[in-house]
Amino acid sequence: MRNISINLRALSEQRDLIDRAARVTGKNRSDFMLEAACEKAQNIVLERTFFALDQEAFSRFAAVLDAPVEANPSLDRLLSKRPLWEQ
Repeated sequence: MRNISINLRALSEQRDLIDRAARVTGKNRSDFMLEAACEKAQNIVLERTFFALDQEAFSRFAAVLDAPVEANPSLDRLLSKRPLWEQ
């Protein structure tokens, strides 16, 4: 059961368009809007976490990942410090 309310303001034309689309899909406004918003949110999250490469680009990417790590004294110093919340 849904227990959170999400409120927003819209133009009457926007509401009418949403209501029309909801009716066409056999849903009520809330169900339609929630489904559409969740679908959009999932797409945005996926766009930022998933990427596709062709074989050549993947080979270059894998080579960079597999290459030995270069020494980085500044990073070593940073990682050797205790975090403020542990002091």
